Amino acid sequence: EQFLQRKAKLEAEGLFDPARKRSLPSMPRAIGLVTSTGAAALHDVVTALRRRVPHISVVLSPAAVQGANAPAELVRALHALYAMQPPVDVILLVRGGGSIEDLWAFNDETLARTIAQSPVPIVSGVGHETDFTIADFCADLRAPTPTAAAELVSASQELWLGALGLIEEV
Repeated sequence: EQFLQRKAKLEAEGLFDPARKRSLPSMPRAIGLVTSTGAAALHDVVTALRRRVPHISVVLSPAAVQGANAPAELVRALHALYAMQPPVDVILLVRGGGSIEDLWAFNDETLARTIAQSPVPIVSGVGHETDFTIADFCADLRAPTPTAAAELVSASQELWLGALGLIEEV
């Protein structure tokens, strides 16, 4: 019930409005990553990004992803990425699956407002395909898993090399 009340409140304020959602950069120069240093999601995302776009910088801003301190740490980690110079082009906010209690930090109102104020697009990859959090609704794009979030921001190197090959033929 608390989730539904918070969701309705933030939706009424326009935080989920599709008109405020931004498209993802097609060729990011730097990707921000917010997750726990001990999370399997970190390994999965970094592995996917190394495989697909090894030339793109990934900046980790670590935070707890569950527990009482997690919402404040997630907010702090996002603000650290927002302040970076040069800035990152997109941010992945990720955590693997778990119970609703494990994912509860991503339903925090302050976190939702921090996501909505991001100067760059944010992709939320929290939980597994059936999990939804308030962070998912505030983000510019929701991915069903952390690995899918990485794939959404990283057109594979082979795709770009193939496109360049076509240009050379012309």
